[in-house]
Formats: sequence, C-alpha cells, structure tokens
Amino acid sequence: MDAARRYLVSGLVQGVGYRYFVWQRAQERGLTGYVRNLHDGRVEVVAEGPAEELEALRGDLLIGPRFAKVSGVDMSSIESSTHYDAFSMIR
Repeated sequence: MDAARRYLVSGLVQGVGYRYFVWQRAQERGLTGYVRNLHDGRVEVVAEGPAEELEALRGDLLIGPRFAKVSGVDMSSIESSTHYDAFSMIR
C-alpha cells in the first residue's frame, strides 16, 4: 500500500542543485509528487509511494547533493492523493 509524506528541509538547500537531486532520487525510487523551494529558504518535498521508498528518500534528503548543508528534515504523514502521476520539480 502506498503512503504519502511531506518533508520540509532546512539548511543551505537552495541554489545548490538540491531540487534536481531530489527529483533524481524520487525518479529512481518510483515516487510521485513534487519538490519546490519555499520563500523562507527551505525546500518542500511531497512524495507518494511505498513506505520503504519514502523512508529511503528521507535518508537521501538528509544527505543532499555535494554543496548542500542540510540542518534538518521535518517529516509528516499526509493523506495520499491520486492526482500525481509523476514527480515534478516546481520552480
């Protein structure tokens, strides 16, 4: 059964290729949803898929790409949606 999670990632996560990194990892894991920058400097990730892949994605989010400096990842379970058919990077 699929699950859905919302992650709020803080630290140096904008302007360092973080959204592209998340997009790649989500694609590799077969997840749907989106990643976007927030005005407060954090990155929001909404992802749906198998719970074990979501947990693996959380591990990816904690590491990030080479130049990112992740200081925290807040996670919450959300209601699953049926309107995501892919994983998108929102500008």
